[in-house]
Amino acid sequence: MTDPEISRLSRLVTLLTLLQTKRVLTATELAHRFSVSTRTIYRDIRTLESAGIPIVTQEGKGYAMLEGYRLPPIMFTREEAIALLTAEKLASKLTDTVTAQQSGAAMDKLRAALRYSDRDYLETVAPYIQVLDPISVPEHPNTYQQLVTAVTSHRVVRIDYQAAETGEATSREVEPIGLYLSQYWYLVAFCRLRQAVRNFRLDRITSLALRDEIFPTRPETLERYWANELKRRDREKVIINFNPTAVSPAQVQHLHDTKHQYGWVHEQLLPDGSLEMLFLVGSLPYITTWLLPYAGAITVVEPSALREHLSELAKRVYESFYSTE
Repeated sequence: MTDPEISRLSRLVTLLTLLQTKRVLTATELAHRFSVSTRTIYRDIRTLESAGIPIVTQEGKGYAMLEGYRLPPIMFTREEAIALLTAEKLASKLTDTVTAQQSGAAMDKLRAALRYSDRDYLETVAPYIQVLDPISVPEHPNTYQQLVTAVTSHRVVRIDYQAAETGEATSREVEPIGLYLSQYWYLVAFCRLRQAVRNFRLDRITSLALRDEIFPTRPETLERYWANELKRRDREKVIINFNPTAVSPAQVQHLHDTKHQYGWVHEQLLPDGSLEMLFLVGSLPYITTWLLPYAGAITVVEPSALREHLSELAKRVYESFYSTE
């Protein structure tokens, strides 16, 4: 079989998979996905139809598989199986207990579609793929799963939430928009208490309950939220000098591994061996918590407000551990 024939066969198999997983597919989006012309897609559809695949053409919409028709499971490649194994391990560490269990159950069903040799291969590879415990995951066993349900079904959620800086606990009703993972899991939702879209860290939600109330679809999306945040937040310049000899090599490595999460832009080596590091940040308290463990190795060049944040945080830490009645 020639390379063009193999390429077309691969495209037809992928097209079959897509038709079973999507309700409607247009010729334009398929052409874009496979980097071919729409004429090629039309020809592929006719080829599948002539092979007995019941494809329905929905006028003005696209193509769909006849309702209820299913093909036997398509074999996964080893690379695809490893990708799914990786996703399972990520879900087990980065979501809640319920989602991790469901991910494991889904992966078991996918393993059943593998050849015996490929199942054995996955068992061999599994110990070599590890996801270390993250800084934070949802505290409650089904927080993430409940919020996904709320997002997709437009259900109002009641939460008890503890504020980051003040520690103040409040009860709120929110209309969930979406979830995202940065260093922590966050919920973006319209807060009825504040009458505005807000960001909630999942590990600060102390209790959660789905209400039966369905809220009307709002124009806000995660994409719009990010766009508005970028417009709203003026990035503040932070410059520090870092002396790598004042901390352990492991701490130096950790700083370089994590600096991109805190707005790192540039650094240069100074004559005394220290690094001058430039950051553009949206929140001084956020970078303060990261810098505090390096207190003996950093000098804040600017802004002075960052020195005050560090001083205040260091004082609170000291009082928490060393203050006496």
